[in-house]
Amino acid sequence: MALTTQDRILIETRVSNDGPSVGVAYILWFCLGAFSAHRFYLGRTGTAILQILCNLVLIGFIWVLIDVFLIPGLVRARQDQIRDCLTQQALTIGTV
Repeated sequence: MALTTQDRILIETRVSNDGPSVGVAYILWFCLGAFSAHRFYLGRTGTAILQILCNLVLIGFIWVLIDVFLIPGLVRARQDQIRDCLTQQALTIGTV
């Protein structure tokens, strides 16, 4: 069974409302980057903990600076995960 246009619009609306925001991720990176708050926010718990441990030996600060360029891709990946989950729900249950 394929999704209707209305189902797809509803899924995109839910992704926009429930998914992470690039702006919030950048604010968390700027204010709490040393604590990897932006990675926790984006659901990257494992790499957030690894980044905190690397920060203890000062290597992680380079990683935090690299995250400036990675944040948009991380947000898109999380939104895609949410979109896939909602699509599977819609296909199995028949409603979003």
